[in-house]
Amino acid sequence: MSKARLEAFSDGVFAVAITLLVLEIAVPGEEGDLAHQVGQLWPSFAAYAVSFLTIGIIWVNHHTMVTGFQRLDRTTLFLNLNLLLWVVLIPWSTALIAEHLRDGGADETFAAAVYAANFLVMGFSFFAMWRHAGRAHLVAIPPGTMRALVLRNTIGQGGYVIAFALAWISAPASLIVCGIVAVYYIHPGPLRLR
Repeated sequence: MSKARLEAFSDGVFAVAITLLVLEIAVPGEEGDLAHQVGQLWPSFAAYAVSFLTIGIIWVNHHTMVTGFQRLDRTTLFLNLNLLLWVVLIPWSTALIAEHLRDGGADETFAAAVYAANFLVMGFSFFAMWRHAGRAHLVAIPPGTMRALVLRNTIGQGGYVIAFALAWISAPASLIVCGIVAVYYIHPGPLRLR
């Protein structure tokens, strides 16, 4: 399979996932104060912003990774499908946390934990592609750069672990930490697009 075909398929999945995020945000009814009703949707907008940013950054970093591949193998294709499995789940976990943040009930901590866990597993699956590509010599990454990638990923994944643990104490704080991790991954780290 060509890199172009892998990227085209992945781009389509990323586009669908990022589009599905907005469908969770309900349009307020015609009765009552519209500004107040929109304000009551703050959990949906907050979760949307974090998830949109995260999926966008995953897409950019996926492009960086695939650009560096010299060739693909069957394992890479399945690892890519695994990554996309978790990316496509993000709209659902976004709707889950937004709904339960709005309600403010006891389930909001569980919803936040599911949301953070979704990002944590997605991060593991993304890095599994990198590790396989390095070990299978599909990409020319010097050992120092791979060590820097491992460190960068460990820090980012540590953020998701903190978000998961924090979810049981404060759902809004967990959402904020997920947003901070997204911002952390904006910088390409040791890799640069040529």
